Order: sequence, then C-alpha cells, then structure tokens
Amino acid sequence: MEERSMKSHKISLFNRSNGMIHGVREVISFDLNEIMLDTEQGILMIQGEDLHVTKLTVEKGEVEIEGIVDSLIYSDSEVTKGEKGSIFRRLFR
Repeated sequence: MEERSMKSHKISLFNRSNGMIHGVREVISFDLNEIMLDTEQGILMIQGEDLHVTKLTVEKGEVEIEGIVDSLIYSDSEVTKGEKGSIFRRLFR
C-alpha cells in the first residue's frame, strides 16, 4: 500500500454540530446523511443527520460543515476518478 506523506490535517468539532476540517484535498460527495472527503490523512467519511457543507476554500484545503455529526471514519484507501462509486466496497473489505 502506498504511504501518504504526513501533511497538516486538523478537525475542529463544536458540540457535534459545527465543524472545520483543514487539509482537505477534495470533497468527494455529500448529502444530508454523509460527507466524504479526501484529506491529507486518508478518506474521511462524516456520518450524521442534516449535514451541510457551509463553506469550501479549495486554495486553503478547508471545509466547514454543520449538522448533527454521529461518526467520523477514516480509510487509508485512495479514491481515483473512476472508482468513486466503489468507495464502500473498499471501506468494508
């Protein structure tokens, strides 16, 4: 498995409802129950209720979210352009 370089990555979550994530490479997908991000430390899946991406600053690699966060799950798998639909298969191997 390819090893990721250790670049800056930070998550701040306030009262499980407002959060800021630094070190985001790409927003892979999002809906009301799940936000999936490619970060400097791997794929981050945020699960919850009424989730929204309220701000995205691509140049800085920052994402602000709001909603009720139930879980944060990391995967070391890389997502390539043609494989986005198969992320769940790779997460649960």
